[in-house]
Amino acid sequence: MSRQFVNHALVVSLCMFMHAQAHASEVIRHPIPGSDFPVALAIEIPPTATLVNFSGAVPSVLHADQDNTTVAAYGDTQAQTLNVLNALEQSLKRLGLNLGDVVKMQVYLVGDPANAGKMDFAGFMKGYTQYFGTPEQPLLPTRSVFQVAGLANPGFLVEIEITAVRR
Repeated sequence: MSRQFVNHALVVSLCMFMHAQAHASEVIRHPIPGSDFPVALAIEIPPTATLVNFSGAVPSVLHADQDNTTVAAYGDTQAQTLNVLNALEQSLKRLGLNLGDVVKMQVYLVGDPANAGKMDFAGFMKGYTQYFGTPEQPLLPTRSVFQVAGLANPGFLVEIEITAVRR
């Protein structure tokens, strides 16, 4: 075999290895077939990635003139969702991550007294879609939304847990 042939074979092998490694390091997001709902069906996380789990985040007081154990102090479901997602975005940034790194989200919604005791899913979605599925941030996490009887503070209508991936 010629030295040139061996060198060429090594280059081709190296390129194939690097391509396989690059593919193996990608987070793969599978959309829901035939749907534009802003949630991923499934996400594949490469073995080289690190998962970063965040504790549940709740809203901060928006209206200091209100009793901080009431919904009036924190706002409705949409306002609380925006508040919590903003806080999570800041927490991600402090760790060198961003919303595009979020791969899983669990959302807990309390039945809203202003919504006949049912969770305000529409209000949550109005807040959520300002952060996920936008032209600026199109990467979607997998997500579950649960209605719960209550959270740690009677004024909280929203709590969100996320998992992000560091590559």
